[in-house]
Amino acid sequence: MSGLQRTLSSGQLSMIAIGGAIGTGLFLGSGFAISLAGPSVLLSYAIGALIALLLMRALAEMTVTDPGTGSFGTLAGRYLGDTAGYLVRYAYWSANVLAVGTEVTAVALYMRFWLPDLPGWWWIAGFSAALIGINAVSVRVFGSVEYLFSSVKIAAILVFLLLGLFTILHPHGADIGPHLYLSAGGFFPHGIGGMWVAAVVSIFSYLGIETIAVAAGEAQDPQRAITRALRSTIARLVFFYLATLAVMLAVMPWTRASSSVSPFVMVMAQSGVPWAASLMNAVILVAALSAMNSQIFAASRMLYGLSEAGQAPKSLSRVTRFGVPLPALLSSSVGIAFAALVFVCAPARAFGAMIAVSIFGALFTWAMIFATHLRFRAVRRAGWSWGSALGLGLMLAILVTTPFTEAFRLTLAYGTPFLAVMAGLRSFGRRRQGSGRQAAPRLGADEAP
Repeated sequence: MSGLQRTLSSGQLSMIAIGGAIGTGLFLGSGFAISLAGPSVLLSYAIGALIALLLMRALAEMTVTDPGTGSFGTLAGRYLGDTAGYLVRYAYWSANVLAVGTEVTAVALYMRFWLPDLPGWWWIAGFSAALIGINAVSVRVFGSVEYLFSSVKIAAILVFLLLGLFTILHPHGADIGPHLYLSAGGFFPHGIGGMWVAAVVSIFSYLGIETIAVAAGEAQDPQRAITRALRSTIARLVFFYLATLAVMLAVMPWTRASSSVSPFVMVMAQSGVPWAASLMNAVILVAALSAMNSQIFAASRMLYGLSEAGQAPKSLSRVTRFGVPLPALLSSSVGIAFAALVFVCAPARAFGAMIAVSIFGALFTWAMIFATHLRFRAVRRAGWSWGSALGLGLMLAILVTTPFTEAFRLTLAYGTPFLAVMAGLRSFGRRRQGSGRQAAPRLGADEAP
């Protein structure tokens, strides 16, 4: 086969990143974050935005230099060592595989709005099959579908902001307005700790922006497309996240937020506009499918890159005549099956559990991107990067605090054994390769006449 094809434009790259980052993390995860932090969730998402901005700056500098598929995994291997690159790739792959499971779990929750009596796993199976089919056709089809999905999400958020502002300015006697920021316990109802825990959720929400670097190997003009896409993406994300949260908290008391119903739907229901809640639920369903679509793409390309580097079975680097790594795509769909199992066993806790498990790969990958950029700068004698040093420090601080928060106790409980197992497999594979290379000459000598 001819390998991956360069058919993605800068506009599609930007929409792919937005597709990954504006999904369940905003439309449903924001309710989870608000319940943890109250109005101070605005600071939580501002911290996440700062980390995302620093990450994008580091990625832009490195990826423009080497715009290959799975580039930050490749760069980690080049500047931090082969094992580091190996672990980054598998951690990122696992993050996206499990994030797909998170999105599809949310899909089942959204469908309850209309059909509460149907089993959630029906929706998990049906929508998953459709998105895997879209990814299996070609990257051009994937890019077009993702562009459409992301456009719907952006339009819906803008409508939400306008309707929310109208509701705030014309409350019609309802208890609505910025004063809600200080009601029910004040701006920090759960203290600084609650705000910090919600920052972990914000990282999950921003997960997906780095997909630009993964998709760089299939861009038409990588250097130009990546630079433009990175700049436009982070500006849009910061505006969308902070603006929507600010409006939401002024319309709906934070105490009503939860992880079982989207706060967007609750705000629309409160607006009094006919069918607004149902329409918004349809939009956030599209948002979840869009993020899921983007994450399936990212996971399949990362697994393809691992295979190309000899760190996964060679069969996973096979591509169709349309440039789709189909074996890697199908192998990256395991998170869907895992999510279905979790949802069936514990539907009430499924979403929170999937976030806690999937977030580890994202936190580790982002931390390693910052570490790689620091080494990248040192090798190229380009000077110290205070931004990457700050980003790495914040990521490590978040990782260290996860075991002390109930919502994220599964994060390191999953992540630490995962890294240990992957490092062990790497070491075992190297020893086998080494013994095989040593055994071959001896065998030849024994058989020599």
